[in-house]
Amino acid sequence: MNHRREYEIAFVGLKPGVHVYEYKVDDKFFIPYGEQDFSNCDATVKLLLDKKSGFMQLKFDIDGSIQTGCDRCGNTLPLQLWDEFNIIVKMVDEPDTLNEQEEDPDVYYISRNESHLQVANWIYEFVNLSIPLQKTCSPEEMGGSKCNKEVLEKLRKMEEEATKDSTPTVWKGLEKFKDLE
Repeated sequence: MNHRREYEIAFVGLKPGVHVYEYKVDDKFFIPYGEQDFSNCDATVKLLLDKKSGFMQLKFDIDGSIQTGCDRCGNTLPLQLWDEFNIIVKMVDEPDTLNEQEEDPDVYYISRNESHLQVANWIYEFVNLSIPLQKTCSPEEMGGSKCNKEVLEKLRKMEEEATKDSTPTVWKGLEKFKDLE
């Protein structure tokens, strides 16, 4: 992945304690990661880095908005992003081995010889995790002026057809074997 300097933190020279970083994330940020299923990203990522002896605690606060397609009607839907994520970064002698063995996704290992911490991949991951799994209009807006009326009408017709033919086809034809005795 492209190592972009603005997302690198030179932690070696930092004094122990809390340090605050703020990143503006827009659509340009996601170009190295390929096509996304959203657009018009306008997010702010606030990172609190608490440096301790031998490890660092990172707290990512995600805030902002994106536009994505509604899962129900397909029209453009604005969504708010907000979430918090925590990671503990430990400095060890063999980080690759420990990262493979670690089961907790909130713990990450780096070499004691490292001087910079790359946070771009975490920002990418956390922005994507801030997006709700179900992306639909709110119940008050459903069927409103923002919804695609043609798609909603087609869904309504499909639902009617499905409820009309609700007899279970698994048992169809078995009644003739009922009176064989």
